[in-house]
Amino acid sequence: MDRLQAMNVLLAVVETGSLSAASRRLKVPLATVSRRVAELEEHLGAKLLNRTSRTLGLSDAGRDYVAAARRILDDVAEAERAAAGEYAVPRGDLTITAPLVFGRLHVLPVVVEFLKAYREVDIRLVLNDRIVSLAEDHVDLALRIGELPDSSLVALRVGSISRVVCASPTYLEARGEPGIAAALAGHDCITFDNLGLAERWSFPHPGREVAVAIHSRLSVNTAEAALDAATAGIGITRVLSYQAAAALGDGRLQRLLGDYQPAPVPVHLVHSGGRLLPRKLRAFLELAVPRLKAALETVQAQVKDVKASTGRHSPRSPGR
Repeated sequence: MDRLQAMNVLLAVVETGSLSAASRRLKVPLATVSRRVAELEEHLGAKLLNRTSRTLGLSDAGRDYVAAARRILDDVAEAERAAAGEYAVPRGDLTITAPLVFGRLHVLPVVVEFLKAYREVDIRLVLNDRIVSLAEDHVDLALRIGELPDSSLVALRVGSISRVVCASPTYLEARGEPGIAAALAGHDCITFDNLGLAERWSFPHPGREVAVAIHSRLSVNTAEAALDAATAGIGITRVLSYQAAAALGDGRLQRLLGDYQPAPVPVHLVHSGGRLLPRKLRAFLELAVPRLKAALETVQAQVKDVKASTGRHSPRSPGR
């Protein structure tokens, strides 16, 4: 029995939650996965997995063994990378994930520049708005927007992003402009699933938090769709500043509620760290960090230059 291979199979079973899912990840027959786990349990003389018809979990011995197996496989992988020169010369595969719009606008240009400079590195760029697990999804680097939970991951802050409320001039001409957050209750809103609840928006205001019940005329799952609908005059939307920067800059959308702007949310590059950082990852970070910082500063400055309504004038009656 190849014990390292058996450890790898066991970890795949634990991380995916089932033998069949591990089989798909490893691209080996289900019978092979089951046999490797059984051989490992027989070799150790201990039951590692508690299996029923519906669930699969680790036994006490299994939890201890999996933790040790992870350390062993990480050490072996690190030794192989060092021997292959990955720590001396940037080479190999690099997997990066980022939010959909931010990734396309700001991470992809950095990736293109990096690939031109480092011919021996191949990159897989995964763009989606789902928070992925670096370990389970085999991701080397993630760009995260928002406050980070406590974890063992290494985080490098590259800037911050504001949230903005906006609508098209056509909509505001027809429905009037909300001068205060509470006035949103009389407007049609376009909600974006990843940025708060569809029935209520919260805003900071001096000394208190203002929660406004809104009418979500349209709920979408991407920022582009929310912005397109707002530009078409369907209603008022709330998105992140980089998502709306172009539409605000050319006048297709207008910023609203300048007195209710929340504090910017942080943006980080996150990786798992380690005793030695692969040269490909270090090289990418050296290139990406200053460029992303500059890009975020530019976006924040552009949006700041777009004057927002502060509610100091009397809006029309919004109606319904």
